[in-house]
Amino acid sequence: MTSQGTWLAERPFRTKQRLMPYTHTTPATAPAPDDSQQRIQQLVRRQRAFFATGKTLDTGFRISQLRALQQAIRRHEQALFDAMYADFRKPAFESFSTEIGFVELELKLTLKKLQDWVKPRKVKETIINFPARSRIHASPYGIAMIIGPWNYPFNLLMAPLIGAMAAGNCVLLKPSEIAPHTSAAIAKLISETFDEDYIAVAEGGVDVTRQLLAQRYDYIFFTGSTRVGQIVMKAAAEHLTPVTLELGGKSPAIVAEDADLALAARRIVWGKFMNAGQTCVAPDYILVQEQVKEELVQQMAKCIRQFYGDAPQESPDYARIINDGHFDRLSAYLQHGTIRTGGQTDSASRYIAPTLLDQVNWEHPVMQEEIFGPILPILPITTLQEAIGVVNAHEKPLALYFFSSSHEKQEAVLRSTQFGGGCINDTISHLANPNLPFGGVGASGMGSYHGKSSFDLFSHQKSILQRGTWLDLPLRYPPYRNRLQMLRRFFHWL
Repeated sequence: MTSQGTWLAERPFRTKQRLMPYTHTTPATAPAPDDSQQRIQQLVRRQRAFFATGKTLDTGFRISQLRALQQAIRRHEQALFDAMYADFRKPAFESFSTEIGFVELELKLTLKKLQDWVKPRKVKETIINFPARSRIHASPYGIAMIIGPWNYPFNLLMAPLIGAMAAGNCVLLKPSEIAPHTSAAIAKLISETFDEDYIAVAEGGVDVTRQLLAQRYDYIFFTGSTRVGQIVMKAAAEHLTPVTLELGGKSPAIVAEDADLALAARRIVWGKFMNAGQTCVAPDYILVQEQVKEELVQQMAKCIRQFYGDAPQESPDYARIINDGHFDRLSAYLQHGTIRTGGQTDSASRYIAPTLLDQVNWEHPVMQEEIFGPILPILPITTLQEAIGVVNAHEKPLALYFFSSSHEKQEAVLRSTQFGGGCINDTISHLANPNLPFGGVGASGMGSYHGKSSFDLFSHQKSILQRGTWLDLPLRYPPYRNRLQMLRRFFHWL
């Protein structure tokens, strides 16, 4: 390795010339729209120029940058805790387990496996090409833009970033302005660690996102709502840019009569009310066989008290709604159905109690869109087939959770429904395994990532055949004359 290569392997890429990081500031100090657009255009050009140098193709460089990110996250851990508490009043335990710790697991796996992932992958050759050998080379796309959501503002921006870096791309990050404190903390972490020619953060609101989408990228990764996902996909279509869309939907939890009800209640309550229900894969509603519905409701109410006490508003372990708009939207859902437990609200602190909602149907507002909050409707069903029919009658969900002790019933649900991913006898935990690809299907998204799937997602799979030169049969060359029958016999023999 050259001395320059040694330097690259030991330090994060930095240069002396730096643009000021983008900031979401007050109108008095915010740049004018034209100036912001010009800076975004300049940044994309600079990243494209840096990618053209070929530095990101070096595996040692990629590893050094991932290690730099790993160290930076550890240095900024407390600042991230503080930022997420300021945005959500999110408990430090949840901030680590669902955000920082999750990203650390992704980094550890990627650093351990990257040398293997980048190796060309051999595939079986056909005798038609003899003598030859074929391989698949993972090649970076170039400039990737990653747009993150507000509900897990660190995890859902950093996890795809790790895959993009591992694959050798330059990256432009757009954190959500709806979680402003975490957005600022991420911008500080990235700007102190990487040069903007390689990894950059663009903070701001809708105008900044619109200006970003007007540029040409080589890959776009978006996590958020279906409505905004459609806007992103339309913008990408202008340049035929490939996209990954991580969206959402109404993810059901189905509880069969033979389920362990105490266990199902505990795991559903945990998965639903973590982060005050603001989780894209949280159970959005329950379909429970009517003969065990009442017992399940009682068990869930018991779990809520065990987790958060008799006054969840005073619990240090319960988060808050992100902003007033979402608080008002969620509060309106409480006007319909029968509240079995919870239902208390406080607009001043954006508090909505963990709530179980009974006597609802698909005509009620709470069932018209993804809830994304601490309200859990419970709908009775008579048979498992009825539950399958309900799921299939609506858009394909991002997740599905099924509780039953019967292997046959488990297989029936998996075979008969379409959804992004999920769990049997648990909720949300499939995200904790970086070896499992995570993504949606249909209206809940396209493309999947985590672990090696992230590396593959941000890599073009370049197919290469290397042909020998010592033999060159004339069969394929014109003039063909009467070779068709010979060719048919040869293909039949294969």
